Amino acid sequence: MYVDITQLDPQQIYITLTQTVIPRPIAWVLSENANGSLNLAPYSFFNAVSSEPPLVMISTGLKPGGRPKDTRENIEQRRDFLVHIASAAQLEDLNASSATLSAGESEVDHLGLTTVPLAGSRLPRLKDAKVAFVCTLYKIQNIGDNTTSMILGRVRGVYLDDEVVGHDSKGRRQIHADRIHPVGRLGAGEYVDFGRMIKLKRPA
Repeated sequence: MYVDITQLDPQQIYITLTQTVIPRPIAWVLSENANGSLNLAPYSFFNAVSSEPPLVMISTGLKPGGRPKDTRENIEQRRDFLVHIASAAQLEDLNASSATLSAGESEVDHLGLTTVPLAGSRLPRLKDAKVAFVCTLYKIQNIGDNTTSMILGRVRGVYLDDEVVGHDSKGRRQIHADRIHPVGRLGAGEYVDFGRMIKLKRPA
């Protein structure tokens, strides 16, 4: 089967892409609302895009009424945000944080999640997250007809739970993916758990 994307409407294109670009890492983004409360939302159009400068990217759409999502407005107005990598044990909360709440209402408070201060960040991190990137706004690029925004964040620091950090045979820091136990996004309401890890040597 060949699918001619040019003949599909935006919703059909979205469904096709999200069911085939798999698995996708999930950014669990914490930002600050105008009233000082904490916004928390998952984004699976997410990845690292550069190491010099260190940048990560999330892509956001619009609310049903046509306004930018709270995450975009918060980052644009206050610039600081955190990107957490959720573990499998946090999947239910991650999914629940995608629910639509009133503007200024905190998903962190709504779900009863615990945050703790984080060195190098004026915003707290989720206590149970094993990885969190401390980011500041680098650039927002509107895409197409401005229904999508690509947000680039400059990574200022990375929190790593001590239990996920080890060292290789040469004494270099090694982060163990299996100890993070991340989840990935598939299509619709489907997620994937951390499965079998395959190690291959890079060809010379």
